[in-house]
Amino acid sequence: MDGSALQTPAFWKNRWCQLVIGMLCMALIANLQYAWTLFVAPIHAKHGWNRAEIQLAFSIFVITETWLVPIEGYLVDRFGPRPVVAVGALFAGVAWVMDSLASSLPVLYAAAVIAGIGAGCVYGTCVGNALKLFPDRRGLAAGLTAAGFGAGAAVTVIPIANMIVRAGYEHTFFFFGIVQGACILALALLLGKPALRGYGAPKRKLAVTKIDYTAKQMVRTPVFWMIYVSFVAVAAGGLMATAQIGPIAKDLGLARIPMTLFGMTLPLLTMTLSIDNLCNGLTRPLCGFLSDRIGRENTMFIVFIGEGLALLGLMQYGTNPYAFMTFAAFIFLCWGEIFSIFPAICADTFGSKFAAGNAGVLYTAKGTASLLVPLASILASTGGWNAVFLVAASITIVAGVSAKFLLAPMRARWLEAQGAEESFVAAPRPSTMPH
Repeated sequence: MDGSALQTPAFWKNRWCQLVIGMLCMALIANLQYAWTLFVAPIHAKHGWNRAEIQLAFSIFVITETWLVPIEGYLVDRFGPRPVVAVGALFAGVAWVMDSLASSLPVLYAAAVIAGIGAGCVYGTCVGNALKLFPDRRGLAAGLTAAGFGAGAAVTVIPIANMIVRAGYEHTFFFFGIVQGACILALALLLGKPALRGYGAPKRKLAVTKIDYTAKQMVRTPVFWMIYVSFVAVAAGGLMATAQIGPIAKDLGLARIPMTLFGMTLPLLTMTLSIDNLCNGLTRPLCGFLSDRIGRENTMFIVFIGEGLALLGLMQYGTNPYAFMTFAAFIFLCWGEIFSIFPAICADTFGSKFAAGNAGVLYTAKGTASLLVPLASILASTGGWNAVFLVAASITIVAGVSAKFLLAPMRARWLEAQGAEESFVAAPRPSTMPH
């Protein structure tokens, strides 16, 4: 068998087919995160649990989905994508079936843990696969895969909302849990383990490692922690602002203003969130593609500073409805790309062989950043929304400048120096090497 072949039927050996399969799997787990908000009110109405108690399940889901990805990524590197995504499919389906039957908060929280494991299995696998399949287009491939996660709920959110009204939230949980789990399981059977070579070479102008580092080796390097801190800073700055778009619009008296765009009239907040989600999905492959052309750090410099300026624009001109919608869209356009650029720079720096596990370790930065989000509420209560915007903008602008003038030269020096150390930092002994 040729070294570039995947262990799948002939038609699915094509790496673009594998990428599409990964995108579909990502789209099918998107509802676990993005459709949850539709169920909160019906659950509250039936059981009387307060919203904070119900939303704790969502927080548990996010933490579980984020912090377990390194383990799931390790399993992908060792056993291949098929069994890990298959387990993820079962967990995703079971979680929503449990939600449909939950009559107590502990059951709801247990379902959130199971959902988080399922989502992490699929997310970590599909991003890791994309990085391995496209060493020549890592930014684009990771961006398209991440966009699948963002866009998936857009297709099903209206049917889910309608089914909740017609048949109740329990039936909706059960139906979509079974359907989504079954579809992911079927797609998992089509996934194959990428070869280590044969997919093309990275662009010459990108700084790329010649060595495959394990996660254990990676976390011992200063350059990894520089990348990690950058991820946390931008994720936190963006989350602090984007998580507060709704409350900000309400406090400014804009939320219910009717806005007409392309023949549709919707409340400003609804229209803004719709546009923001489109920008959030579009930027992932767009900026990933751009980073393949001009370099990761150069792209970070442009978009991170762009996000900071958009935050300052919203602070200054946000009382105008049209300015509010425009600057909010630019914030999302300059923020969502972190889920394509950071996995790509991780694989560039630490190699393809263990890309799923390594990207999973880096992905925990999202969970770390989420722990800083409550800071926005504290800032708003003491200094108003302007304080939130100023802090978030400062963090992202500093991250952009640091990417260009600190991370880029640091990574270049490290990659240049590693050439002389190749025999020293090569992969582990055969007895512990994934296969």
